[in-house]
Amino acid sequence: MGLSYFRRFRMEIDFETVDLPEPTLAEGFRFLNWHPSLQGRHAFVKFESFRSEIDSRVFRCLGEYSGCQRLMGEIAGQRSFIPQSTWLINYCPEGESEPGVDCGTIQGLAQGRVLGSIQNVGIVPDFRGLGLGRAIVLQSLIGFRKSGMRRVYLEVTADNSPAVQLYRSLGFRLMRTMYKAAEVEVAQVC
Repeated sequence: MGLSYFRRFRMEIDFETVDLPEPTLAEGFRFLNWHPSLQGRHAFVKFESFRSEIDSRVFRCLGEYSGCQRLMGEIAGQRSFIPQSTWLINYCPEGESEPGVDCGTIQGLAQGRVLGSIQNVGIVPDFRGLGLGRAIVLQSLIGFRKSGMRRVYLEVTADNSPAVQLYRSLGFRLMRTMYKAAEVEVAQVC
């Protein structure tokens, strides 16, 4: 094992300077607001979304289902947890039986009286490119605003260009660049 450093951006949105459009989902998709019975479903979507992505190297727990279960328990168990900013996206085409397929997840925490933080925006790979990331972030931001937050931040791995572009298009601004150390496997030369 070796140590590698991953560049991460802290991005922030200020509700005073940005108008948020209403989120829209294509036919068959729906938002499911937080309920404790959905915790395992959030963990599964988180695992499916991140297990093959760079973030699972930065945060090893995202590459293991048990790690995602533990992480969801920790997030939902915090006093600063904001249920109104925590959502699943579920896909259930008309005529098919419930519960459908969960394909997006996001969680929200308060970091003070007016500052919120988005945790783990995840869209399952087979459902990317459909506008679900934009929709779930907007849905979460509306929940933050209703909870009294004035600003919201998130952190994103800089190499995740689609996510960085999405956040910029919504009005997030780069506030700080950080480096996260993570253990990575090193190839051995024979």
